[in-house]
Amino acid sequence: MFLAPTAAGRRWALVAGAAVITGGLVTGCSGGGTSSSGPASSDTINYALPANFTPNWILPIGTAAHLNTNNSSISQAVWEPLIAYDGSTGKVGWNKDNSLATDAKFAADSKSVTITLGQRHWSDGKPITSRDVEFWFNLVKADKADWASYSPGKAPDNWTSFKTVDDTHFTITFDKAYSQQWMLANELSMIRPIPQHVWDKTSDSGAVSELDRTTAGAKQVWTYLNNAAKKISGYATDPLWKTVSGPYTIKSFSTAGRVELTANAKYDGGGKANIKNVNLLPFTTTEAEENALRAGTVDYGYINASDLSQEASFKAKGYSVKPWSGWAITYMPYNFNNPTMGPVFKQLYARQAIQMSVDQTTLSKVVFNGKAVPTYGPIPQGQESPFVSPQQKNNPYPFDAAKAKKLLTDHGWTEQGGTMVCNAPGTGANQCGAGVDKGTKFEMQVLSQSGSTVTDNMMSALQSSFAKTGIKFGIKTAPVNSVLSQAGQCTAGESSCTWQLSFFGTAGSWYFPAYPSGDSLFATGGGSNFGSYSNAEVDKLITQTTTSSSNEAVQNYSAALAKDLPVIWLPEPDYQISVVRNGLGGFAQDSLANFHPAMWKWTK
Repeated sequence: MFLAPTAAGRRWALVAGAAVITGGLVTGCSGGGTSSSGPASSDTINYALPANFTPNWILPIGTAAHLNTNNSSISQAVWEPLIAYDGSTGKVGWNKDNSLATDAKFAADSKSVTITLGQRHWSDGKPITSRDVEFWFNLVKADKADWASYSPGKAPDNWTSFKTVDDTHFTITFDKAYSQQWMLANELSMIRPIPQHVWDKTSDSGAVSELDRTTAGAKQVWTYLNNAAKKISGYATDPLWKTVSGPYTIKSFSTAGRVELTANAKYDGGGKANIKNVNLLPFTTTEAEENALRAGTVDYGYINASDLSQEASFKAKGYSVKPWSGWAITYMPYNFNNPTMGPVFKQLYARQAIQMSVDQTTLSKVVFNGKAVPTYGPIPQGQESPFVSPQQKNNPYPFDAAKAKKLLTDHGWTEQGGTMVCNAPGTGANQCGAGVDKGTKFEMQVLSQSGSTVTDNMMSALQSSFAKTGIKFGIKTAPVNSVLSQAGQCTAGESSCTWQLSFFGTAGSWYFPAYPSGDSLFATGGGSNFGSYSNAEVDKLITQTTTSSSNEAVQNYSAALAKDLPVIWLPEPDYQISVVRNGLGGFAQDSLANFHPAMWKWTK
């Protein structure tokens, strides 16, 4: 998150939203840990982070430039969510062991919720209270435009008031009735209580006060915390990050992406760490990570789906191989505001021609070794659910390069030197469309995440496929954090608006919360709507998904976006192919793409 996943608060979000994005980034680490063929010790685990996905954010409030799934998982191990809504137990739901709240009671009219906190404490001994939740609420309310999980009209806009009942009870009132399922899984799960008695200040030496209770003060605190969070080298030493609520604390955190977690001795929740020390090890490529697995220097890592033919060799070294499927979609965002190609991308026929040039079946078979499922719309299709519409399931734009080419020629494009060129500008039925000038070449370029042979192979295959339609497709690569930072929302006149297509989905682009409403992704102004897609009718459908208790609302949204193509849909691969040392257990692969180190344990 993309991304989220979308961010520290959500990774889907990207995380959420995250966030909340997947895939990998990190350093050129060749493994880490010991060189033995068994675990380093019973109180330590060496975990290989997905290749080329460097952790780079610790603040439990995410910004768009930090939509990295690993950021969120690390942050949640240090500062527990109010409501941990995940798949850590094997089924997506409320994991109360790793939540600060113990209950959420909705009013009969679904216009408010009263939440109960457990009798919990910060690591400095101070109680965790409603004031810590209010502190988060005030910061996000004042600085929502910078919060990665923000979508206009959604949280915090639709939270009209926060009322403290007592130290362990508070009520949030909404602007109207909402689906309780959506509110719990998608909005309340974003709340991250943070230590007001430590963080409510504007400088390292400043005194803590009630600054957050005014908009101006909350903005100053936000700026201070975000500036502190940019100093990665200080994560393990800055006193600011020492007051935590989760099962782990930060022992070390390098700018290269290596992170050491150690158990929080003061933790008093239900999700206590089973393994004292967790070493999170970065890698720039999947090949380097696989070499570390072969050498036995990591206990938990990943391989490409294309390397499943080597499963027997990993098993012989004392590992089990476990595909990890995700509740996600994979796509390539258009930049609808790009001054050169934006007007072309805004033409539905052009997007249809692009989509019909993508052979998802062959990509899944050849590039992903059969370990990917098609994406034909905005709802995950790798797992059965009541949310996918028949229109999305049936693929409204199957691969057909000849038909794609005809769509372009029928709209005023002619092929010159292998590339389509607009020869009939205008808005008529057989013309190129509004804003597309005569002589415009159908040339588009993607900024794609580096470090993955699978992704490189997919981009090369797409390049060949697009060429058959007369579309020139250029490829540039960069680490995923760089891709995310360079491919954000922009307006045509801004220098940052030069990007045309973006790809950050080696292991899936967007991991959803349990309820896949998509308000961050495709609503006008959505916090993770990177390409600035906007459709008023779709906005209405998205609103309905958040207020209706019927699955029909999500299906209508699914059908509309399967047809309107806000992005280029691509095959959704398994999140990862996990390679886990025999004897390491205690966990389920979370389909929302979190990892949960506190649950890991040595069983033998």
